[in-house]
Amino acid sequence: MMKKNIILLLLIVTGSLFAQMPNTISKADKVFGLSKFWQEVNYNFVYLNKIDKEKWENDYKKLIVEVQETKDDYEYYLLLQKFCASLKDGHTNVYFPNNIEKDIFNSYFGKYRLFLTNIEGKVIVTRVNLSKKKEIPIGTEIVKINGMKTTNYINQYVKPFISSSTDYIRDDWSVSNLFRGPVGKSFEIEFKLPKGKIKKLKLTHSKTLEKEVYPKFEDRALLDFKWLKHKTAYVSLNSFGNPKIDSLFTDILPELYKAEKLIIDLRYNGGGSTSIGFEILQYLVKDSILYGSKNSSRLHIPAYKAWGKWVKEKDTINNEWAKKAFLSFRDNYFYNFQKEPDSIKVKGKRIIIPTAILIGHQTASAAEDFLIYVDNQKHMVKIGEPTFGSTGQPMSFELPGGGRARICTKKDTYPNGKEFVGYGVQPDIMVKKTLKDYIENKDPVLERAIHELKDR
Repeated sequence: MMKKNIILLLLIVTGSLFAQMPNTISKADKVFGLSKFWQEVNYNFVYLNKIDKEKWENDYKKLIVEVQETKDDYEYYLLLQKFCASLKDGHTNVYFPNNIEKDIFNSYFGKYRLFLTNIEGKVIVTRVNLSKKKEIPIGTEIVKINGMKTTNYINQYVKPFISSSTDYIRDDWSVSNLFRGPVGKSFEIEFKLPKGKIKKLKLTHSKTLEKEVYPKFEDRALLDFKWLKHKTAYVSLNSFGNPKIDSLFTDILPELYKAEKLIIDLRYNGGGSTSIGFEILQYLVKDSILYGSKNSSRLHIPAYKAWGKWVKEKDTINNEWAKKAFLSFRDNYFYNFQKEPDSIKVKGKRIIIPTAILIGHQTASAAEDFLIYVDNQKHMVKIGEPTFGSTGQPMSFELPGGGRARICTKKDTYPNGKEFVGYGVQPDIMVKKTLKDYIENKDPVLERAIHELKDR
């Protein structure tokens, strides 16, 4: 017992050893968990018709052997995450058990903390612990990891495990989660400082006691409100996950009625409930009804799938039965939810003034639904970068060893069927934050919005 305690103490203090990952899942349960995920995807994944089915089946057969050979539960879940990531969907994920997750670090390296951002296709340090701000200045680029070019390292060891519907989010998360790994894992890192000097460090995952970081994290309330020049009101709606934001918005209405221009910032809104966002939206449009996203889900009727094996595409012409069978056999038969347009119920004064909506890669899910509602509103303009590009209704279930998974079961599109999952809601005016903007702490998206509204 004393020997085990000494090893554990060394692990925590020095980070010189890997965290002892649990090894509790039997070979039978590892195969069962893999098969459970595979089965639920085949039966419920709404985008099954978009994947390479032959590759999906072959990957599953290979993994039946590989999962049994994993040395612990951590390695097992890594394989499941890689398998899941091949589906390329942001609402379909595999999550580590809590007893594994607690021993996985990303930014902590003992005396160092590193926060990374994908800027112009490069891995850039955009925040460090306060004591290291001169040693590793903001704007430093990571050019090599363990002797490999950073892009090669990412493509081999990081990106294959990222579940995302869009390539640009996969790129972002591959950077922000670049060093995600167990306590004790070491990295040989080559930095290129802003002035061109090369610096090499060997960093090992261990707890960082220093709490202060530079620059400080921005405190974002559920709703932020302030006045800008030209009688422009700025409102940042940072989540639709808490219904309190609706009352916070109505509280500032007397001020907003004084505005001549309006900026709504959704760049930090990861979603929540579409209905919460709609309550706010009612005050910002003059319509009596609004059309939200169109929804559908796979419809599985086994007999149709059986019959569909023998149906040719030419047989479906003017034949509804043959069409159902043909599509069912190909996992492409959908039920379209009947949805009436949403009626505006608010009776108070509306705010119909020139409005800029700021969007970006973190604008997701219910926040994207908000944007679908306002599509083609003539007094509104979307400024920034494409949104997260993923929404839907996940179905969650447990996996062996305490982990869990979720699978997207609902497809959302624009009312006319145009897809935004996998593409993102596109801005009317594209504005990207450059490395120079980060270093100088500038917000080019907000600046462009102020400029754009000035003459409206």
